[in-house]
Amino acid sequence: MRIISYNLNGIRAAINKGFLDWLKTDPADIICVQETKALKENVDHKPFNDLGYHDYWYSAEKKGYSGVAIFTKIKPDNIIYGTGNALSDSEGRVLQADFGDLRLINAYFPSGTSGELRQSFKYGWLDDFYDFVQKLRKTHPRLVLCGDYNIAHKEIDIHDPKGNKKSSGFLPEERAWMDRFFAAGWIDTFRVFHPEPHRYSWWSQRFPSVRLNNKGWRIDYFAVTEPLKDRLVGAEIYPDIKHSDHCPVYLQIKDK
Repeated sequence: MRIISYNLNGIRAAINKGFLDWLKTDPADIICVQETKALKENVDHKPFNDLGYHDYWYSAEKKGYSGVAIFTKIKPDNIIYGTGNALSDSEGRVLQADFGDLRLINAYFPSGTSGELRQSFKYGWLDDFYDFVQKLRKTHPRLVLCGDYNIAHKEIDIHDPKGNKKSSGFLPEERAWMDRFFAAGWIDTFRVFHPEPHRYSWWSQRFPSVRLNNKGWRIDYFAVTEPLKDRLVGAEIYPDIKHSDHCPVYLQIKDK
């Protein structure tokens, strides 16, 4: 099973930049996207179906904001929209799919960059989501959690850790949440295969040279629960794929 997670920063903009042409190269069996910024009915989704993908969308109530979707060539056994948290679900942040004994969670974590109000929302969301996934593990022990976490975990995951120590996405409280999360029995799959530095998945669009010079952050992840550790085959980041300010991240996992 090949899975990609990709924050598109607007699916219609990504389509205009060649996203569908890239899908024609068969990059994965399952494509989880975040920040669709669109309702399903406002996007021509027939091209996805023509490529063999079943498509599932969970959009925000606010137009042009947030939203997640899953495009999959493997028909899921079940789709679960949201987590039951009204505030999170109104922003279309979590979409889940069951494939046999595995549950895939596609999540778009909140950003706190717009100010203290959203940073506070982010902290509350993180706490609620942690409780949600830990409870879910009791009934679904084999979980894959992919998406834009909007947090660079360690200094190796950001080009300028000293200069960004007070930046949302690299704050001590956010990094402590990641510490707690991984200590609770989750695995950062990319680091299983890639201990090397300078591997990033997002670059600021404010200055074009930032991506050119690889001054990025790794904020897109695939985390799996420990029962899936022996089923990991490979993980990768694809910085040369450019339909967004993020790039795709990849995980290959054995079905069983």
